[in-house]
Amino acid sequence: MSPSTVAAETYLRSVEAILARIRETQTPAIARAGEMMATAIAGGRGVFVFGSGHSVIPVLDVFPRYGSFVGFYPLTDPRLMWFSPVGPGGARELLWLERKEGYVAQFLKSHPLGTGDVTLVFSHGGLNAAPVEVALGARERGSAVVAVTSLANARAHRPAHSSGKHLADVADVAIDNCTAPEDAQVVVEGWQHPVAAASTVAFVAIAQALVASTAQQLAARGVRKDVFVSPNVQGVEPGHNERIFEQYEAWIRTLAR
Repeated sequence: MSPSTVAAETYLRSVEAILARIRETQTPAIARAGEMMATAIAGGRGVFVFGSGHSVIPVLDVFPRYGSFVGFYPLTDPRLMWFSPVGPGGARELLWLERKEGYVAQFLKSHPLGTGDVTLVFSHGGLNAAPVEVALGARERGSAVVAVTSLANARAHRPAHSSGKHLADVADVAIDNCTAPEDAQVVVEGWQHPVAAASTVAFVAIAQALVASTAQQLAARGVRKDVFVSPNVQGVEPGHNERIFEQYEAWIRTLAR
């Protein structure tokens, strides 16, 4: 077996082990969070989903995403995402801003989260100002908070935010992504540091498990939601997904009242 094959297999086995730990240890927390989210959506409120930096990836994978439904509100900000390594939209600027206390209070003014909502926050480190302040701001508005983070990272590092809190400390439900603080999984001979991070895979798996749990609990309450469907699915009527967008637009108008 070539060294490159060994490295690829090492990474995939590491991810398999992480996903197995999530299934074995975090399924009850995911179910509790899904129940909270179903309650919010069934009551006409919603689930506000936030992440900054690479943690925006699970946010984008929740809605609009094939297999999801109206009730999830992505909290995204181009200033808290990177679009190029350097220069305009660069990672350098993002890394500075997501650590800067006070910005998120301005960001949240543009979004109607409040009492009856759930705010779902993804952050592997759980230390930066952006995710911690979204969770704190959500609680101040009466929203419940679900955090998806590395609990090992919280144990390994003192809080960086002036509140003295990690993201998990602010949450009503904290879901562990079961990924080590370092995140990178593969040791390459002769290289100083490991490569190939796994937290994003863990985040996306948890995000989709939350979507599934929420849908199941909505169905158990007799709530039916139209699903955003891939165009590869046979028999989907023309205009189906456009109707989902229209439902979303009508729903967010009700949140702002």
